[in-house]
Amino acid sequence: MNLGAHMSIAGGIHLALERGRSIGCNAVQLFVKSSNQWKARPLPAEEISLFHEKAREYRSGFIMGHSSYLINIASPDAELLEKSRKALAIEIERCETLSIPWLVLHPGSHRGAGTEAGIRTVAESLDRVFEMTAGYKTSILLETTSGSGNILGSRFEELAAIIGLLQSPARIGVCLDTCHIFAAGYDISTKKDYNAVFKSFDSIIGLNHLKAFHLNDSKTPLGSGKDRHANIGEGEIGVEPFGFLVNDPRFIDIPMVLETPKGPDLAEDVETLALLRSLRKKKKS
Repeated sequence: MNLGAHMSIAGGIHLALERGRSIGCNAVQLFVKSSNQWKARPLPAEEISLFHEKAREYRSGFIMGHSSYLINIASPDAELLEKSRKALAIEIERCETLSIPWLVLHPGSHRGAGTEAGIRTVAESLDRVFEMTAGYKTSILLETTSGSGNILGSRFEELAAIIGLLQSPARIGVCLDTCHIFAAGYDISTKKDYNAVFKSFDSIIGLNHLKAFHLNDSKTPLGSGKDRHANIGEGEIGVEPFGFLVNDPRFIDIPMVLETPKGPDLAEDVETLALLRSLRKKKKS
């Protein structure tokens, strides 16, 4: 199976992998540092060693990082832009140290500079960061977004434009968030609509760039532009479309992680993962 969830790194980064395994995750997403602080404490050698040990319990490529929410590589503000680029490079270095192949990144906000200018800035930022981390294996996954405000990445065309401008496109991919695309107006609620959305993705970006999924229902309606995650089956998308996803042979080897609301005992993740597994059709013998 390729299903899992975002896990907390509280108490040590290796504990995210332990928490995931404890509830049967086959894929895990985690922050490689505090998500709401610029500073990053050095990773102790013992934690690095424990992380590598725990990572052996997962399939290669099924552990991914998620970048800090403070990073904005689309910013027109020179100081914030430079700070964001350096912070992103540091997070890639941490992923490289931990042998994490993917780092999920929000494309960022152009903050009024305009979509075209924002796209150029993102591409320039990624090229700069890839130069700073030359030779590293860790790649960036641009995350689809909901389309609120000046946030980039809500249209497939925007992500394709960023990728098209890169000097190092080999280190880029896409993470598709179901809540975000639904809020951005991509309807996946029926099989016909689902097929149309992925046909569009393939023609505009290319399915070869799709490397991960965030499985989230949406608290808000189709096209709302609002990023409000709900547990699967408790939002506007509903259960059936997630059945389309987990049974799609094109995505069987792509990690799919929950970012849905949960308490400290992870009971919600346990329940939702069980629901997703129940949707997977058994192969006929």
